[in-house]
Amino acid sequence: MNFIKNNLANAFTLANLFSGCVGVIHLLNNDYKTAGFCLILSLVLDFFDGFVARALKSNSNLGVQLDSLADMVSFGFFPGVVLYKFLEVYGHTAFGIDFPFEIKYLGFFVTLFSCLRLAIFNLDEEQTYYFKGLNTPTNTVFLFGLYFLNQNQIASNTASFLELNNILNAEVLIVLTIICSWLLVSPIKMISMKFKSMKLEDNHPKLALLIGGIILLIALGVNAIPFLVIYYILISLVFQKQLK
Repeated sequence: MNFIKNNLANAFTLANLFSGCVGVIHLLNNDYKTAGFCLILSLVLDFFDGFVARALKSNSNLGVQLDSLADMVSFGFFPGVVLYKFLEVYGHTAFGIDFPFEIKYLGFFVTLFSCLRLAIFNLDEEQTYYFKGLNTPTNTVFLFGLYFLNQNQIASNTASFLELNNILNAEVLIVLTIICSWLLVSPIKMISMKFKSMKLEDNHPKLALLIGGIILLIALGVNAIPFLVIYYILISLVFQKQLK
């Protein structure tokens, strides 16, 4: 019984890793809907491994290391592959320059900085009730949200309020890669949904995030996914001084 108690959270973590691996394979095979399901499953499992560890008081150094290794695939390699898929149609050319390599490989800079972020997070003792920099799951949701909407538009061949095919060219995608990579390791404080207290004044950032997020979801539906992340970053910037 103790073995199950001590390792149940680790089982959730390994399931997150498995889901991330399957999601990457489906991304490479152009099955973005199944990849999206795998990402959602990884997000759920990533939440529950921590929840179970705290509930059963089975936190361990092994669990911490496993969590980061699993996240490196599900929320590090996965978004790198998303950008790889975005950029693969552009060959060697961007910014009017003919590069000596295919620019699709530049998407993996997000993977490199995700790895760096996870290592920094493991060593940083400040990030208890806030994140320093954009966390890897949120970054992954943003990038895959854009990819999912783009693929849906291509598949349906219908007009949308946001014509991603006209916006996300090679240059924009490379700049987006640089911005996302920087945000992962930036010193900007980001809202965490961990509650330090139940006092209203201590939770204004979380309430603003929750209310704005609900409004965006009602107004835009699934199209809201990338905008939710942008809103999250903006609200975090507004409440910088309250995040501690």
